[in-house]
Amino acid sequence: MELVEGIENIEKPYSNAVVTIGNFDGVHIGHQALFHEVIEKAEEIDGTSIAMTFEPHPLRVLANNGMPPLITLYEQKTELIAKSGMDVLISVPFNKEFAAISASDFVEEILINRIGMKAVVVGGDYTFGRNREGNLDFLRKRSGDLGFELIVADWIQPPNNGAPRISSTRIRELVEDGNMADARKMLGRDYQIRGEVIQGRDRGGKLLQCPTANILLQDELAPKTGVYSVTVDHDGRKYKGVANIGYSPTFDDHLYTVEVHILDFDRRIYGDRIRVNFVERIRDEKKFSGLPELSEQIRKDIEYARQTISL
Repeated sequence: MELVEGIENIEKPYSNAVVTIGNFDGVHIGHQALFHEVIEKAEEIDGTSIAMTFEPHPLRVLANNGMPPLITLYEQKTELIAKSGMDVLISVPFNKEFAAISASDFVEEILINRIGMKAVVVGGDYTFGRNREGNLDFLRKRSGDLGFELIVADWIQPPNNGAPRISSTRIRELVEDGNMADARKMLGRDYQIRGEVIQGRDRGGKLLQCPTANILLQDELAPKTGVYSVTVDHDGRKYKGVANIGYSPTFDDHLYTVEVHILDFDRRIYGDRIRVNFVERIRDEKKFSGLPELSEQIRKDIEYARQTISL
């Protein structure tokens, strides 16, 4: 996949461009269905499948940071869109100047003249441009004038969890509630956080004979506090593991941490980046009577993860 960061870096219009536009936070199965429709249309007209997204998320700019944490950071979002099979990802640096572009200028100057759009694939509630003045009716009117096709994709219904449709908002709620199984159904994969392994309090190995990798979160959505069975990606390999998210109440130090014990792993990886995939929430955090009781519970958590996770 070709990654273009910035409209000004588009060298020339693409051949028969078929475009979809969005933030794509989570790159969930609804987004993946959009990409599939774009790819199919591009194949039909011997064209180029293109996704356009924005960095940072527009709400970071327009709502003065008043937005929830991201399901997927930019690095992961880019990887997932590439994996979908799209030809091109155009990442637009979002700022107040870009937000001020009218819907008409966005379509004509950017989508048609710059990108060479011949078809656009969007969801049923898509809006764009200054003050969200662009919508489906606007696109229908301009499609005839400017010679492009508007394709409105069907909603993808969520699998048996009561939500009206798949959305990043609903996935965020599921992750925050620790419901990794339903989040997985909407994402099409395990929910993942990734980050650098940092120096922790060094209690796992010394006090509990259970060394942990501590991860510094950035803007990611953190699952509900508790203990989880996870898989861990490091240096091209996947491992089973157990993660604790929260405040370690047995130690009473009230510090929020994300700690991961990687099974059958004895390397020092400070400074390395790892990816943690959340499989199942095993239990709540709990204050134990002391280290022996805590150690015994950790042993049970590890055994549960070892028996239930498949790689």
